[in-house]
Amino acid sequence: MQTVTLNNGVEMPILGYGVYQIDPAHTEEAVAAALAAGYRSIDTAAAYENEEAVGAAIANSGIPRDQLFITTKLWVQDAPAEANTLGAFDASLRKLGLDYLDLYLIHQPFGDYYGQWRAMEKINKDGRARAIGVSNLPSDRLIDLCLNNTITPAVNQIETNPYHQRIADHAILTDHGVQIESWGPFADGKDGLFTNDLLLGIADKHGKTVAQITLRWMIQRGVVVIPKSANPDRMAENLNVFDFALSDDDMNQIATLDEGTSRLFNHQDPATVRWLATRRIDS
Repeated sequence: MQTVTLNNGVEMPILGYGVYQIDPAHTEEAVAAALAAGYRSIDTAAAYENEEAVGAAIANSGIPRDQLFITTKLWVQDAPAEANTLGAFDASLRKLGLDYLDLYLIHQPFGDYYGQWRAMEKINKDGRARAIGVSNLPSDRLIDLCLNNTITPAVNQIETNPYHQRIADHAILTDHGVQIESWGPFADGKDGLFTNDLLLGIADKHGKTVAQITLRWMIQRGVVVIPKSANPDRMAENLNVFDFALSDDDMNQIATLDEGTSRLFNHQDPATVRWLATRRIDS
């Protein structure tokens, strides 16, 4: 598996398995199938409410812990955010059945995320999370966080797909030593991604699927990607993207699909902000 090296020297697989929107009742089976297929990076979150199922699949897999890269995410915390973050981290570790995390992310940039970050810096310095980062953080807030804290985020996990390519954001992240990671790489199939004529043409040329072309396009840009599928055949298909390369012409053609707008989640929508800032989850 190809890896990227984070800004603190930790190596992270460039392709992993995401469990967003997988029913907790089916998550253990899905993660077990993903691990059997060869995935070694698993991405979950407290807000997905399936950490326990992820942990059960890990425990039953027999795969040595040091061969896995496990990510989970911190939800918005009530004041005092710094103290509550430590409790939320402990709850996630307990549910996952782990002694440490490879990557711990702030899930949403709302509430006192500075207080959350101070607690996460402590978690990182104590060795309980090998790397810490953020998710959904706009570039201006990311720069502010980098300039006013001790530890620079290792990762920013943001919506990235052929319709929303995040070219400018990617450049800013690179300038600050922050690894870009994609969620929603297939745009949930919206706007006919899987039937797009341009992508179908490139896929046909390489004898691959549109999903494989999309993942390969991400990887060649240096974007970490965590596709989700509950179908074992699709899981295997999504891993099979290291035996070919897109040409410069292929990459340039895909670049023309960028519309620069979210297909999935608008963090600037006031109604979305209100919902995210007031939602709480059980720990």
